[in-house]
Amino acid sequence: MKKLLLASAVAAGLGIGTTGTAMADKIALVISTLNNPFFVTLQEGAQKKAEELGHELIVLDSGNDAARELSNIEDALSRDVDLLMMNPTDSDAAASGVRTANARNVPVITLDRSASSGDVASHIASDNVAGGKLAGEYVVEQLGGEGKVVQLEGVPGASATRDRGEGFTTAIDNAEGVELVASQPANFNRTEGLNVMENLLQAHPEIDAVFAQNDEMALGAQRALTASGKEDILLVGFDGTDAGIQAVEDGKMAATVAQQPARIGELGVSTADKLLKGESVEDNIPVPLKLITAE
Repeated sequence: MKKLLLASAVAAGLGIGTTGTAMADKIALVISTLNNPFFVTLQEGAQKKAEELGHELIVLDSGNDAARELSNIEDALSRDVDLLMMNPTDSDAAASGVRTANARNVPVITLDRSASSGDVASHIASDNVAGGKLAGEYVVEQLGGEGKVVQLEGVPGASATRDRGEGFTTAIDNAEGVELVASQPANFNRTEGLNVMENLLQAHPEIDAVFAQNDEMALGAQRALTASGKEDILLVGFDGTDAGIQAVEDGKMAATVAQQPARIGELGVSTADKLLKGESVEDNIPVPLKLITAE
């Protein structure tokens, strides 16, 4: 893989924090939303690693708003942060924030979701295409290669939404007897997952399986399925949150594709630490996934 070396940037002063040492002291984490257990866990992992390595972590919540995200980035840069970590709300919109940091010679790391352009030193994420495919192959297997499926998508424009959808639809398209009858956004939100699922059940009453691109939407969909007396419909989520795994254990969801959000946050800070010490880092750092079922 391509490796990036920022020794010259550190020599220019990017590694100097408030303590006056040559070590990075101030790292910003601009996160898409803290109204989602997955990103709360990611932030906690980052905070733990920052404390371990002696860095100050400034966390700014964008509330799933691209304009607020850019404002948060500008706020972070005004505080003279040494490095910017971003979990973008929208991959295309995030490019503006990356370029703003680039113009200030502040290194950028993206977490979980990528930015479509700009100079990013390292991207740390699960292989969302592989995860979506894993979910799709499980659905096809459980349906015996025949049935009707709907998909609840995440935030439009987010790389995770695009990649998980790509992997899932690839798996479904490879199964001649399985049909994806509808795919609609519910913005990675539990309440929207409930509402969208209710609408999909009215439009497509004869479905056999649901894939939700995160556990929050899956848990919302599960409430709609229960209220409609259709608990027998196969339901698969994504993320492996505590609530999602508990739902699998309780038989309310068939499976979830588990990520490691705390590990993503930890790797973000440890990668930032290396960059600001002038060490080389990988431009892409994958975090393993696994399928969680009751078995």
